[in-house]
Amino acid sequence: MKETDYRQAYEQEHLKCADLAARIADLEAKNEELEWKLGRIKNNPLWKAAKPVRNGMHWAIRQKDRIRNCGGPRGVIHKIGYKKREREAMKQFGTASFPAPEQAAVERGTVFPRMVKISILVPLWNNRREFQIEMLDSVMNQTYGNWELCLADGSDEAHSYIGEICREYAARADGRIVYRHLEKNGGIAGNTNACLEMATGEFIGLFDQDDILHPSVLYEYVKAINEQNADYLYCDETTFRSGNIDHMLTMHFKPDFAPDNLRANNYICHFSVFARTLLDGKELFRTRFDGSQDHDMILRLTDNAQKIVHVPRLMYYWRSHPGSTASNIEAKPYAIEAAKGAVAEHLRKHGYEHFKIESTRAFETIFRIRYQIIGTPKISVIIANKDHAEDLCRCVTSILEKSTYDNYEIIIVENNSSTKEIEEYYSRILGFEYRQALEKCGKESEQTRDTDPVLRSGDGRISIAVYRGDFNYSAINNLGVKYASGEYVLLLNNDTEVITVNWMEELLMYAQREDVGAVGAKLYYGDKTIQHAGVVLGLGAHRTAGHSHYRQHRQNLGYMGRLCYAQDVSAVTGACLLVRKEQYLSVGGLDKSFAVSLNDVDFCLKLREKGLLNVFTPFAELFHYESASRGLDDKGERAQRYNRESERFREKWKKVLEAGDPYYNLNFSLDRSDFSLKVQNS
Repeated sequence: MKETDYRQAYEQEHLKCADLAARIADLEAKNEELEWKLGRIKNNPLWKAAKPVRNGMHWAIRQKDRIRNCGGPRGVIHKIGYKKREREAMKQFGTASFPAPEQAAVERGTVFPRMVKISILVPLWNNRREFQIEMLDSVMNQTYGNWELCLADGSDEAHSYIGEICREYAARADGRIVYRHLEKNGGIAGNTNACLEMATGEFIGLFDQDDILHPSVLYEYVKAINEQNADYLYCDETTFRSGNIDHMLTMHFKPDFAPDNLRANNYICHFSVFARTLLDGKELFRTRFDGSQDHDMILRLTDNAQKIVHVPRLMYYWRSHPGSTASNIEAKPYAIEAAKGAVAEHLRKHGYEHFKIESTRAFETIFRIRYQIIGTPKISVIIANKDHAEDLCRCVTSILEKSTYDNYEIIIVENNSSTKEIEEYYSRILGFEYRQALEKCGKESEQTRDTDPVLRSGDGRISIAVYRGDFNYSAINNLGVKYASGEYVLLLNNDTEVITVNWMEELLMYAQREDVGAVGAKLYYGDKTIQHAGVVLGLGAHRTAGHSHYRQHRQNLGYMGRLCYAQDVSAVTGACLLVRKEQYLSVGGLDKSFAVSLNDVDFCLKLREKGLLNVFTPFAELFHYESASRGLDDKGERAQRYNRESERFREKWKKVLEAGDPYYNLNFSLDRSDFSLKVQNS
């Protein structure tokens, strides 16, 4: 019988493969035909003549998209306010942040235990004269003096002035500038590797020919090397225009090292400095990843690093001009495919197979990664409930009708409900009379001394576990997990509703990883504004924890596109949290001393203590009609209880809170959830 089933399954898969192969052939033929038609259009003189009109039309479309991404007029107003605060903050991050003469003298006179030599590599090719001079000046002005500037020049004869300028600077740099004109331009990868051949430092720094360094950046890096034994370092950065670093376009304040962020988005970018030993005898840049050679390099070197340190200061100025990636990724379209290739190789190195990498609406080089789900492990969905039959029905119905993943069970933990409506609903989903079954179960439990009876539907898909005590969210969910038969447990509020049909798969693809603890979804209020997109420690009036991007519109891209890719966070909400049951039990589940609030954040921090990552994914989406079933904690006894639990949380995690959230840059204000910058008092 087994052999017959096996052959039948093989034949079915064979037919599927044949069908897919035929579809691929059809698509390739259509693609070839479309490319031919496209080429004919582009070569038409009228098409070429209409370029100014098309550019104007595309500009208008981009503005429309920007308004849509803000979420409409209200979002635009919020964006204007944000930009106003950002412009005010910009005043403190340009030349105003440069060290005063007294501070510069202190930095120059500092003698560290390890006065490491940093070789800065700059590949040159047909650079503009003024860019070349400004780049060289920013190195010469460094307050830390043990550096070496390695310049490999692939410029043509028309740009021979570059060599002249470099030799002039080398003459007054006390041997710290090494210049070499290459016989042939090797591109960014080839020219940078030529720079590396000249380097003698124990640390390597990567610097673009048209950019500018903060005078104190090497000082701060060497300080971190000495204090934290760092072997890979990076800082915050900004793009600027008009040849003036105070004319900033976009400031990028980065999180500390976050592997999921880096896979989806090369957020580290500039200014990377690393121990030469991390190269392990291998080339720095690989030519097959030209255009995204830095993303490939960063993925490889951070894999090898023992201590990756982010210096949370804006210390790299990335010039935006026509032809630069900072100006427009379309100037280098090959960079997109190169970046996908670099991420794919990195994932294969880590043992992942059958993944898919797609560009997102945020940016072409910000990726959505779909991991293969191994097997079909069972997920136990735990839902705490008291009355509110309508909310619970909506939640359970959305799971049953919308979920494409089918190996799950639903465990409703009943807590002192009293309405007739909820009893009728329980009876309907169980397939038998709830009250009678509960009374029978209660008599049996007296004999077995089990005070928490469990009722199961005929197909075993839905269970109701009865919790007799006063409301305690932690204890209620712990009871549900006690009866869970799944390998994974999914804590879910009863006032949620599924939006994306593959929500379980999107959560599971991360939760199945050995390095991941909890995984959270993107949750919306009924008006499609964001309720949860990851939790930030210290955010909010109580300085405990708060939700980032709170109340932003669903279409918003988020800070630097962060609402468009899966990323590492300190915590996710327990309103929708998936975790391996083994991990849940290993940290003692939810702490019952946090009866109502902060139990989910506390739980995630316990997982983080074990060295596990907590991940937020925007690709699992649900509505969360927050507090519909329990009410708000802003008045009376509830407010007092929240204050007590907040105080307990601050005391328990005092050191963690003092250190700050590693995934939320310390330059951001903790008074707002929209990544607004702190503005220093003038």
